[in-house]
Amino acid sequence: MKPQLSIIIPVVNEASQIAIKLQALQPLRDRCQLLLVDGGSDDDSAKIARLLVDQVLQSPRGRARQMNCGAAEAQGDVLLFLHADTRLPDNAINLILQAVTDEYPWGRFDVSFDNPQPVFRLIAFMMNWRSRLTGIATGDQTLFMTRQALQAVAGFPDIALMEDIAMSARLKKLGSPCCLTAKVVTSARRWQRYGILKTILLMWWLRLRYFFGADPRELVASYYHRS
Repeated sequence: MKPQLSIIIPVVNEASQIAIKLQALQPLRDRCQLLLVDGGSDDDSAKIARLLVDQVLQSPRGRARQMNCGAAEAQGDVLLFLHADTRLPDNAINLILQAVTDEYPWGRFDVSFDNPQPVFRLIAFMMNWRSRLTGIATGDQTLFMTRQALQAVAGFPDIALMEDIAMSARLKKLGSPCCLTAKVVTSARRWQRYGILKTILLMWWLRLRYFFGADPRELVASYYHRS
């Protein structure tokens, strides 16, 4: 039986936590196809995942390439792109299918962090507010879209960084996103590792440079070479 929805999970070197994350998705497998797309991990991410997903795919590294690889193999009429460190709300599938029934071609969830500190609640609030105002979603907010919408915009742009921003801009031409108030829970680990203020300033700076036409290959170098 063809699944209503395919969940595509791009990963690189997530062996330490991938089993726990995928276990949380097991109750959805009677309704959803689970596809894990490994971007050349040098740990056991793919091996660990094999019994917990419907298919493990191999792709060149790069979130856009990995998500496009998963989309090409997906069987569902609706596609959900889920980061490995993000957890869906319990009623996520029903909310997505209702959004599609209401003729939204795409959408995203509100985001929250797995750290209760007030600063992370403020960051999440600002991310969600900005997304509603601009119609632009980040990958942390868990993009979903119909297969027709994905095909209409020719998939995720093959760029090294900001693929979620660029994809949102493409999808906005098809219609406004469904901004679900239900919250996905994403990891605060990168913010904590590099420093909250430093990360905020870096992301603002990268977005500004991208807006003014900077090459994403240059931006990714700045993003991954934080001290």
